[in-house]
Amino acid sequence: MNRIVISGYYGFGNAGDEAMLSAILEAILEVIPDARITVISGNPRDTATKHGVTSIGRFSLLSIIRSLWSCDLLISGGGSLLQDVTSHRSLYYYLSIIFLATVLHKKIMIYAQGIGPLTRQLAKRAVANVLNHVTMITVRDQISKDELLELGVHKPPIKVTADAVLSMHAVDTTIGKRLLKAYNLSGVKYRIGVSVRSWKQATRYRHSLAKALTTLQEEMNAEVLFIPMSHPEDTLEAQKISELMKHRPILLDRTYTTTELLALSGCVDVMIGVRLHALVFASLMKKPVVGISYDPKIINFLDMIGQAPIGTLDSLDETLLVERVKQLLLDKSVYEQSFKQIETLQEESLKTAHIALSLLD
Repeated sequence: MNRIVISGYYGFGNAGDEAMLSAILEAILEVIPDARITVISGNPRDTATKHGVTSIGRFSLLSIIRSLWSCDLLISGGGSLLQDVTSHRSLYYYLSIIFLATVLHKKIMIYAQGIGPLTRQLAKRAVANVLNHVTMITVRDQISKDELLELGVHKPPIKVTADAVLSMHAVDTTIGKRLLKAYNLSGVKYRIGVSVRSWKQATRYRHSLAKALTTLQEEMNAEVLFIPMSHPEDTLEAQKISELMKHRPILLDRTYTTTELLALSGCVDVMIGVRLHALVFASLMKKPVVGISYDPKIINFLDMIGQAPIGTLDSLDETLLVERVKQLLLDKSVYEQSFKQIETLQEESLKTAHIALSLLD
């Protein structure tokens, strides 16, 4: 039996992170069927119930030490754990878990992470010092590997794979259609999914996005569907944008499971996304995406599928957004190459679990 501990941003109700955990568990159990997995979580009871694993609290030091002491491998990831933009305290928390495992002489794998942004010199030195003592590093894009090399991480192998969520499979859209029945949807020609989030002081984009969505409602007979990746904060942001629109959009207003979010993503014709995993979910469901960037991880993912962001939260041109969405609604063939690249990324994502297996041999 192989005992694995997973450390990440789990148990906080963020759909993207919960999907990531589901994907990691599914991939690992596919290649390591006898794995006994413990997840460090902000809500251990919820994580254990949703994912069917043993779970311990992220600040339960004794439980963490016991789990690491008896484990064969610590997995840190996925996501963007090693950055100091949203919080420098969380960076040191994740580094401390890795450091503790090194003290206990455990094998450690950085699992499909995106590295950075790192803005403080102390943070950069801490990341380099700790990661130079891990067993294996896998990152989700070349930019993350370049960042690690620039920081001076040179002892462990660094391999580029893909975002862990990309190892998930498409689901039946029947679930999404059933969920949407409660909203009395009109008989429109197109349905546009939108995933937004609040970010620091970025508010100007709301007016541009609202104007663009109103234009698409009027000129394309389109229905706008706001899908929250993290409820209630995403729903509150969507409400602020909807108040600026001429015509009422559909606001989904509860927490959804990963399967439900995938199914809902499959019920739209195009997804406009600020949230990374809204773009990933739609991509898995073979739907074209239009990304609005607030973080390098959005740019990195779009680049890997042959796309570029239409704008940022600080600079969004509604005319360009409307033109791009119209193009995708009227001719999806312009997106075919991106669909092929997504399939390649899915294969790369599965390789990460095989790398974990190789560390246990």
